[in-house]
Amino acid sequence: MSRHGISWVDVFSPTPLGGNPLAVVHGADGLDEDTMARFARWTNLSETTYLLEPTAPGADYRVRIFTPGGELPFAGHPTLGTASAWLARGGRPAGDDVVQECGAGLVPVRRRGDRLAFAAPPLLRYEPVVDPGLLDRIARSLRLPPEALLAASWLDNGPGWIGVRLADADAVLDVRADWSAMAGLELGVVGAHPEGAECAVEVRAFVGDWVVEDPVTGSLQAGLARWLTDHGWVPDHYVAAQGTVLGGTGRVEVDREGDSVWIGGHVGQVVGGTVELPGPGAGPGIGIVGP
Repeated sequence: MSRHGISWVDVFSPTPLGGNPLAVVHGADGLDEDTMARFARWTNLSETTYLLEPTAPGADYRVRIFTPGGELPFAGHPTLGTASAWLARGGRPAGDDVVQECGAGLVPVRRRGDRLAFAAPPLLRYEPVVDPGLLDRIARSLRLPPEALLAASWLDNGPGWIGVRLADADAVLDVRADWSAMAGLELGVVGAHPEGAECAVEVRAFVGDWVVEDPVTGSLQAGLARWLTDHGWVPDHYVAAQGTVLGGTGRVEVDREGDSVWIGGHVGQVVGGTVELPGPGAGPGIGIVGP
């Protein structure tokens, strides 16, 4: 067994326990991939991350991101949560911004007081969904008539999101997913709040393979930000709400600066301590102990 620091953080909410939780394992260089995957399944969080020494020039640290189903090259709330946990444990960036190394490359994370924001990576696939069969399946997955889908676009930045625009925020909040129809899809649904509301849009994220609604989703919000601002459906600076149906208070701060999109929000430290994990080839056995 090996002992590692662990941070449990809450990402994208100014209200305690209102965002998306993340477990961050520190000093994880000695762990093998199987142990990382097993612990991610054990936490049963949408993501668990592992902090490692960087290998790329210019990076402050390297991170591996695991869902209960496997590894991701990039994800949004794990990026902010990992950066926050690294800083809280004494991490010192070489420059003004924190630079994270992950499967998608180098991702800058900038600090704004008690908030962090990451630079959205390039979209790997960004084009309208035009296949009639896929559009019909999306509508069935959301239990909506096809005409309720005002627009749909691929927004793949590692996770293979498809963005779906509905008439308004109420339509988004009313969606009741058909998980059997959604299997294999990752859908992000967005609709506008009335002008003058606290938040410009309401967002929900559905992952059919996991049969789960994600509380607050940075990678999806990054893709949506590019799509929505490109079409002029939102201004270059806005706040998105997410997690409302789940009882959360997710707030994602979006800033478009030319071709750059920054996705930010508050990160709260909730739990700190140590975790004991098996070494390579060891049998089962995981334990969390106090600080």
